[in-house]
Amino acid sequence: MFDFVLRGARMDGRDGPHDIGVAGGRVAAIAPQLPEGAPERSAEGRFVCTGFVDAHIHLDKAGILDRCAICAGTLAEAVALTAAAKAAFTPDDVYRRAETVLRQAITHGTMAMRSFVETDPRVGLASFEALSQLKRDYAPMIDLDLCAFAQEGLTQEMATCDLLIAALAGGATSVGGCPYTDPDPVRHIDLVLDLAERFAVPADFHIDFDLDPENSCLPALVAAVKARGLRGRVSVGHASKLSAMAPEAFTRLALDLAEADIGVVVLPATDLYLMGRSADRLAPRGMARADRLARAGVRTAVATNNVLNPFTPFGDASLIRMANLFANVAQTGTDAEVAAAFAMVSEGAASVIGRARPAAPTVGEPADLVILDASSGIDAVRRIAPPIAGWKAGRQIFERPLPRLFGAAPVAPRRSRH
Repeated sequence: MFDFVLRGARMDGRDGPHDIGVAGGRVAAIAPQLPEGAPERSAEGRFVCTGFVDAHIHLDKAGILDRCAICAGTLAEAVALTAAAKAAFTPDDVYRRAETVLRQAITHGTMAMRSFVETDPRVGLASFEALSQLKRDYAPMIDLDLCAFAQEGLTQEMATCDLLIAALAGGATSVGGCPYTDPDPVRHIDLVLDLAERFAVPADFHIDFDLDPENSCLPALVAAVKARGLRGRVSVGHASKLSAMAPEAFTRLALDLAEADIGVVVLPATDLYLMGRSADRLAPRGMARADRLARAGVRTAVATNNVLNPFTPFGDASLIRMANLFANVAQTGTDAEVAAAFAMVSEGAASVIGRARPAAPTVGEPADLVILDASSGIDAVRRIAPPIAGWKAGRQIFERPLPRLFGAAPVAPRRSRH
């Protein structure tokens, strides 16, 4: 009847442990007790979800600290250092570094991801070639959305537009822009949205990445999305200006974003590292309050962004750690608030990148399953609970045994009814 049964799993929305029956790569049944006979594994009363979704990461720029000498630690320096370094990127180099981070992400329970891909005259299509091969090689383990991305602007270097077109024609599944690096940010937005419409793909912008509450590019983007009928097809990352706005201005812009159905991805590690460096005390956090945006009706996510490069010289691609970091910085702590943080790396993040992916295992959906050493999503965020094992479409893809202490009495596993 089943290809595999995961027994004794706790899931959000269900009381007590349940069994999950898998057949044909999908969840075929969920019940307190399913028939025996198929290969099985006990979750031992631990929490099971469908895996995390990283809505914003740069795999091709990861792991380049050895070729970038950080001095000021500013956004301008990070852009300049990375621009210089990527001129030497080769497909093999990008593949090797990106694979290291992708493998980390998978073993941290991530099963879907949008990676931006540098696409401009400095790097050409080297990064896109490498990540396209990586996507093919790891397709059984993770769903990878490649976003052809204009980091260095467009209007002052229109050759980038031709490269974006080549990447989209070659299989890129979204297109991204960066208005704050372009001398004409509004025109930049229009050019990227032109490509999104032409190739029928989502658009994703790095936007408003500073702490000046004035001169936001978001109103122009909202207007363009409404005029073009692209509601639900556009998202943005950073938007750290929102953290500097007065409450009334924040609320107005949040409602505008909700009306245009523009998703917002907050990137705590990078925003905390780069923002507020001019302050000599009480440095601003510089992180947009995704929780308040969500309460206004905005689709929101928390994501990794960069790993071991001038934008973020730290990181391990753990989204449960990032959800915990966001909750700490946002000073949220109630069960409802922590549950919202969990959603921002699971079903909420999926929604931002255009996927319908429930966080809890659901009959009829793909059998993407992750066991965490926790009793619930809330507990997982509070304790940064480690993933123990994961299955993609019913096939096991990783195992992370829990630590063992020697010389101490063993701790009995959580009891279930199985």
